[in-house]
Amino acid sequence: MNNYIFDYQNENDFRKRERTLKKYNMLAYKKLVFNIYPELKNGIFLGEKVSVQKKDNIETYSVKLPTDDLFVKVHGEIKFHYTVYKDSKIVLLTNITPDTILEEAHKTELGTYKGVMISKSNPKKDIFKVNLLNMLNK
Repeated sequence: MNNYIFDYQNENDFRKRERTLKKYNMLAYKKLVFNIYPELKNGIFLGEKVSVQKKDNIETYSVKLPTDDLFVKVHGEIKFHYTVYKDSKIVLLTNITPDTILEEAHKTELGTYKGVMISKSNPKKDIFKVNLLNMLNK
């Protein structure tokens, strides 16, 4: 059994995004904590391989987390990014994106419009996107 240990590129920022994910998208959080983390600890690397450094035996991955289609169209896919150092058996947890809306949601309570988080920095833009997408779906 390959037991990998977790490390963080920036633990404070990563934990903020993780808590925000828990608050605003419980399905994605549960998938991350209960499915992806245990697999990574066991040496099973999930997601799309983004880059490989064969010389140093380092691989970088990106995993799409489940979210609402409307959220994806307004803010983008929720992705979990990590890097694997196979020689030292370390999984470096790097980021959860889209980081702009996740960072903003951590700082202040965000409102929703038709089930989608609306940023406080660009509320008109987000509401316009939601309304436009709803009109196109009719």
